Amino acid sequence: MRRPRRRLALLALLPMLLFASLARAGVQLVVRGVDEPLQQAIAASVTLSQYAHREASEAQIRRLYAQASAQAKAALEPYGYYDADVVAQLQAVGRDWKVTLDVRTGEPVKVTTVDVRLDAAALALPSIRRARGAIERMRGQRLDDAAYDAARDALSAALTASGFLDARLVTHRVEVDTAQHSAAIRLAWQAGRRYRYGAVHFEGSQFREGFLQRYVPFKPGDYFDQDQLLQLQQALNGADYFAVVNVLPQIDEKADGRVDVKVELVPAKRTIYTGGPFIGTDTGFGVRAGMERRWVNRRGHKWKNELVLAQRLKTLSTLYSVPMPGADQRSFNVGANFRDANTSTSQSRTLELVGNETRQWHGWTRTVGLHALSGSFTVGKRGDEPDSTPGIERGSSTLLFAEASLSRKQADNFDFVHRGWSFGFAARSTAGDLLSSASFSQLTADAKWIRAFGAKRRNRLILRGSAGHIWTDDFAALPPQLRFFAGGDRSVRGYGFQSIGPENSYGRVLGGVNLLVTSAEVEHYFTRNWGIATFLDAGNAFDGTDYRPKLGAGLGVRWRSPVGMIRVDLGTPIHDSQRHGIVLHLVIGPDL
Repeated sequence: MRRPRRRLALLALLPMLLFASLARAGVQLVVRGVDEPLQQAIAASVTLSQYAHREASEAQIRRLYAQASAQAKAALEPYGYYDADVVAQLQAVGRDWKVTLDVRTGEPVKVTTVDVRLDAAALALPSIRRARGAIERMRGQRLDDAAYDAARDALSAALTASGFLDARLVTHRVEVDTAQHSAAIRLAWQAGRRYRYGAVHFEGSQFREGFLQRYVPFKPGDYFDQDQLLQLQQALNGADYFAVVNVLPQIDEKADGRVDVKVELVPAKRTIYTGGPFIGTDTGFGVRAGMERRWVNRRGHKWKNELVLAQRLKTLSTLYSVPMPGADQRSFNVGANFRDANTSTSQSRTLELVGNETRQWHGWTRTVGLHALSGSFTVGKRGDEPDSTPGIERGSSTLLFAEASLSRKQADNFDFVHRGWSFGFAARSTAGDLLSSASFSQLTADAKWIRAFGAKRRNRLILRGSAGHIWTDDFAALPPQLRFFAGGDRSVRGYGFQSIGPENSYGRVLGGVNLLVTSAEVEHYFTRNWGIATFLDAGNAFDGTDYRPKLGAGLGVRWRSPVGMIRVDLGTPIHDSQRHGIVLHLVIGPDL
């Protein structure tokens, strides 16, 4: 009984062994005569491409090969090619197969007629006219199904976004005449009524009734507009009060031509504590601690405090803000800042009180306010020298001055900028000698520009510049933070922080009334997170027109660390008979 069973088993294996001997390892598909995206479209549509890494019998390959030409032609029709000619070749290469498709697209079908019909009320809106124009611009172009679908859907979306919530596409045809190589697009929408906003209901808010209504960029009765709903969500997120913000138009419950809006909110953590060590060549090693109260009361007031203890800088600051929500994101702020600074050329202890108003103004952040600054200082002191050392200047002053500033920045990605820029302008002035030790006026400007270039955008060109001027009747009464110095991490590298400027007869740097600094830097990244940099900085603080720029150049390392960009630079003075050697510069922080 055993032998017959063995024979049956062998007979059952014979077909499998025969099939294995006829199997091939895979198919290589080659498409010639067209470029992307047509190559990719053909390869995706031809079934043979699925067998690049799958075994198939010769019978399977030949059956699928017979279908390849027709499949390739069908793949070209969505791109407007209805008269394509495809010549296929099948070749055995060892245990593999090679299929070559030589493609000639022929004359494409072009759109000769575009007929888009809409209600007059809808066409009165620029956004809808622009969407219709995108379809009409297809006239004279090669027919492309994907482009047509996208343009048609964009117009439907524009109708919905503009409040035509019942809009219906009643006619949508593309008539193709292959003999004439022409196509006619015929579209028609029934827009229906245009809906308006109803009431806005906030759920989960921690604030008093009516406070959040200030963030709403529309009023009940205004026409529905999805862009305004996005503005509302962005404004609430930007207010930093909430961990979750969901803006939900109640479209399914619309009635009487109105749509209510429900805003679901989850409060964020009310108090934030921050802290940790840091290091910078301008400040030395230090620690930073902060406490921020996201909202103090049911009126949405904010309070922020920060303490910095570093080798060459100690500050204690507090800022209380009263937001006035609206399109301009206005707020009133009052604060105080105690500062104890020790640089290469000066020491100062000052207390500053500030009150200002900030708001968005034509895309800029505008700040207008008053500052009261009082303290004592020494200028020209080096290290622990006695204050009586010849050449050191001592002073104390109290200044009351107004300040106005404008700032703006744009970037494709603020974590790591490929295309971006920032500008900042500030003007400060006392009212003569009113409540001030001296009268002064000051203008400053700062700019930075970043562009990526080269293969895979692994290189960056970074340009920056700073300029300033002071008018005063008593320069000696100005504390160091209101004078101009050059040198340091964000100025002229290769020199110490604030170590460059006009000198007195003892060779002590006292600061100047003018400032002009420029910098050019090129970075190259070997990997996503690691790169090197080379830079050339030029600038100086000076009096009058005696501008003699100091030059600093060097190399650096860049690391996109988990805590932000870390820049380590080694700079050296160029053509400076009094300064030599290499200076280390370390900066941690964003590009802009």
